[in-house]
Formats: sequence, C-alpha cells, structure tokens
Amino acid sequence: MSDSGTNGSGRGGGPRQGGQSSGRSGSHRDAKGRERNRGPRTFTDNAPSQRTRRADPARLVAFEVLRAVASEDAYANLVLPARIRHHGLDKRDAGFATELSYGALRGQGTYDAVLARCVDRPLDQLDPAILDALRIGAHQLLAMRVPAHAALDQTVGLARAVIGAGPSTLINAVLRKVSARSLEEWLELLLSEETDETRIASTRYAHPEWIVRALRQSLVAHGRPVAEINDLLAADNAAPVVNLVALPGLGSLDEALEGGATPGELVADSALSSGGDLGRLASVREGSLRVQDVGSQLVARAMAAVDLGDRTTRSSGAADGGERWLDLCAGPGGKAALLAALARQQGAHLLANESAPHRAKLVRQALSAVPEEGWSVRTGDGREMGAEQPESFDRVLVDVPCTGLGALRRRPESRWRRTPKDLVDLGPLQRQLLKSALDAVKPGGVVAYVTCSPHPAETTAVVSDVLRKREDLELLDAGAVLDSVSLTGGLDAGHDLTAQLWPHVHQTDAMFLALIHKKA
Repeated sequence: MSDSGTNGSGRGGGPRQGGQSSGRSGSHRDAKGRERNRGPRTFTDNAPSQRTRRADPARLVAFEVLRAVASEDAYANLVLPARIRHHGLDKRDAGFATELSYGALRGQGTYDAVLARCVDRPLDQLDPAILDALRIGAHQLLAMRVPAHAALDQTVGLARAVIGAGPSTLINAVLRKVSARSLEEWLELLLSEETDETRIASTRYAHPEWIVRALRQSLVAHGRPVAEINDLLAADNAAPVVNLVALPGLGSLDEALEGGATPGELVADSALSSGGDLGRLASVREGSLRVQDVGSQLVARAMAAVDLGDRTTRSSGAADGGERWLDLCAGPGGKAALLAALARQQGAHLLANESAPHRAKLVRQALSAVPEEGWSVRTGDGREMGAEQPESFDRVLVDVPCTGLGALRRRPESRWRRTPKDLVDLGPLQRQLLKSALDAVKPGGVVAYVTCSPHPAETTAVVSDVLRKREDLELLDAGAVLDSVSLTGGLDAGHDLTAQLWPHVHQTDAMFLALIHKKA
C-alpha cells in the first residue's frame, strides 16, 4: 500500500523509520528563546478536548470488517464491498480500507505476538473489539506507509468513537509501545532465542504452525523443493491482483482495459486489474466479464480441452446431439459460468449441480449471461448423482469442498479458522464426490478432480485411494493439458500426471488438477 500526501484523516506519507514513536520534530526553544525539555506536541498528545473523536470512514470500514469476521464468522471478501458502499468511500479510501482490512487479517499472528509484548495481560482477556482495534493500529504502524502520529491519532479516535473513552486510553498506550520499533526490529526481538524453523516461519510470515508444516509437506508431495516454503508463505501475504475473465464468445475485455486493466499473460480472455469498484463496469454487472482467479480459469479450460475423440456415446440431452457436461459442485457459479460459455462454443450442454438452494440461486445468477438453452441447474446432493444418472456425462468437473489452503492470500481469515481436523473431516466427502463423478461419467469420458488446496490429504491421496479400487480408470497428463490451454506453456505444474499451481510460481491460487479418464 502506497499513498501520497497527508490529509486530514492521517493517511499517506513516506515509509516510516523504525524507532519513531510520535513523529516529533522542530526546535526545542519556545517563543522567548527558552530551552524546552521536549519537542512540540503532536495532535495525539493534545488535551482531551482537542483529540480526534470521530472515526475515519476508511478505518471504520476496516474495523467493521474485522468485527464481522471475528464475531459472525463472516468472510472479509463478502463483507468489505458492502461496507465500502455503505460508507460511500471513494476509490482512494476504498483502497486504503481494503489494504488495512486484509493486511490486519493476514498479519494477525505476527501482530498478536508483538501486542503480547506490549499488553499487561493475555490477549484473550482483552475485549475482542479492543484487540481488533489494536491489530488495525499495528498494521498501520508496522506495514503501511502511514506516519506513526497519524496511525496513532486516527486509531485512537476510531476507538474513542466506537468502543469508548476508557478503552481508547489503553489502545493509545499499547500502540505507543508498538511504534517504538519497526517490524524487523520486533521480529528480531521475538525470534532472538527461537531455533525451531516452523515457529520462526510461523511468526515471521503470520501462518499457524500446522499450516507451515502442511505447506512444506505439500511442496514435497508435488515435486517442489521444500526450500521454497518461505517464498510460498510470503506469496500468501502479498495483496493479490484482481483477475478478470471475459466469457468466451460472449464477453469482452475492452471496457476493463479502457479502465486501466492489463491483458492477462497466462490464459486467453483474461485481464489483471488493480481493483476498485468493478461493479461500475457494465460488462461486470451483466455477467459477461467476471472476477475469477487465473488458476480457476486454467483448470476449467483444461477439462473442456481434453481430446475425447469419438470415444463416448453422444447424448440426446445435449444440443444437436453434442456432449453433456456436469459441474458437480457448482456453487457459487464462477467455474460454471466459464464452462457454460465453453460448452456453448463446442455445442455441448452443461448441467450445474449444487446441493444448497441458496447457492444454487447464485449459480443461476452466474449463468444468466449465457443463453439458457446451453445450461441447466440442479439442486441436489452431488454424492447421489452417480447413482441417479450413471454414465450420462462426457465431462465432469468435481471441484470438491476443501480447506482452501491454496487461497489464503484471497481469504486471509481462513488461516486462523482452519484446523488439522478439517483435513480429516473433509476427506470422506471428497472421496464420495469423486466416486459419484466417476460413476456419472461415460466410458471414454473424463473427470476433472479439482481442489483449491495443495495438501496431499486433499489431492493425491484422494485420487490414488479412489483409483486403487478400480481398473477402469487411468490418469491423463494434467500438466500437459494445462500447458496446452495456457498462453505461455511450460508452466512446470505437472508431477506424476497430476498438476499443482502455486502462488509463488504462477501467481495463481494453489489449484490442484487431476484428469481421470474412464476407459471405453
């Protein structure tokens, strides 16, 4: 986050220097020439009647996002746009609120370690609202280009306005201690006697220790050097660029490019945007231009691109006797929309299945930009599809529910919510859905098993367990197919016939892909 200038709300300024606690400067003599024993006071040091008593709207948005995440189990990417619109933030303030919200959530583990050194009680004994305000202040002081005095004054003003005068005094005292050191100086202090590599990485890169171990294991499982772990963790903490896709044959990138987006370098019909209110674009509102990670675009295109030749029997359920496609876990509809557009180009029909009625409604909305004759939506349990419609589809995408360890940069709160138990709980569901998909696909057809997690318990272990029990299945070279649908080729994503994308290598979410062919 880089802002220029300094305005009344205290945003902006150059990089802060470690050790500056209040930004004091100037002469130490008063108007009569007498020596003063301290420099001129900043706004934060003024008498109570002169201190900021209002909540800066951008910081208020960030505070409300953190409160919703903590108290309502909300997702930041869903809450944030609504709060920005509610408070009427302009583009600059919306960018500030976005960086502050996501940055405070991503860095929570590191900031809590710092705050624990500055608070005279365990953090879990603090009121949760106070702790969220402290995290917002810590992120400004340690990781943003905000002058220390502005970060202090505005965060204390926020606390005074929305929490109370008493808590604001505590917040002021704690954040003054935080401001005494730069982030690197705090990390040096926190890690000075630590020797365990996992705990060091956990504190430095703000990931729970179990996720550090899980990602290290994931690198090895997919054929990458374990030495890449720090690069991977750092990539999780980088603010992601917004990826756009124009639905093939239906949408256009022109409006986005005119608004400052740049053409995507990895996949056709894609663009990269710096963000802002994309809802202002007519093509986004009508659904022909969509926000979708490039990794998701690639795996959907890979399923559509597998050459089946004449190995499957055409179904009368598809337009002109063409192929039938199935998106088994379609909600909320991003991949389904892209698949429906691709199916339309190939004379195929897409059935999008979603078990939850409210998510099925979102799927219908996502598909609305594609002519209706090319798709349909089913609300039902995906685990039953194989029994209800056996050997009925030429291509099946099964994007299973997972821990989301591959999308931590986009869903920063997930790293603090997920536990190792989630891996155990999700495993049976993932296997049941994959088995259903394999029963639903025709002989000669293909199933694309997809997760937004690189963890072997959710990727290679699931695929190998299911394939081990059947002789009518074989893996296709998923890495080669991904290369064929990318603009560059040579993605270096393949390993043992499966494929794994990475944030630190491909600048995508860590999407896993296995292409399973049912022998004719």
